[in-house]
Amino acid sequence: MIEIDVCTGLSAQIGADCRVLVLGSMPGLASLRQAQYYAHPRNRFWPLMALLAGVEPSAPYPQRLQQLHKAGIGVWDVIGECRRRGSLDADIVRGSEVPNALGPAVAALRDLRLIACNGAAAHRAFLRFIVPVGGNPQVPVLALPSTSPANAAASLGALQQAWHPVADALR
Repeated sequence: MIEIDVCTGLSAQIGADCRVLVLGSMPGLASLRQAQYYAHPRNRFWPLMALLAGVEPSAPYPQRLQQLHKAGIGVWDVIGECRRRGSLDADIVRGSEVPNALGPAVAALRDLRLIACNGAAAHRAFLRFIVPVGGNPQVPVLALPSTSPANAAASLGALQQAWHPVADALR
């Protein structure tokens, strides 16, 4: 029998001058264990941020976060807590999700130009939990291909092309 764990997400990593907010659904188990966004070694988030924003993917985690903030990128998740049977979005027990308070956070970001959902599950969760409670931002919300190793069919080059609106929003 597969054990169901209660997962509590990571804190928001959003600078005051955030222009792009990248939203995941809920961090995977590797990220939760290490208390670091996108910690799985095969996740392409950090290599992608190197291409789009000049973030050094091999730098220590605190430095990568500083580089993200300096570039104008924030990271958080739509779901703040849930029950899950593993690391995949499909493993989240429907009905157990508790969303993060994204509406007020987004409203406070005066320079925000784009919300980039890292994968279809993050976008669906945003539409399901955030928009109905008044969290319909005045900026575009894009569903971008996931950087997760579960989306291994998408090469780093394909991700870079699909995520090009992020680079545009940072200019």
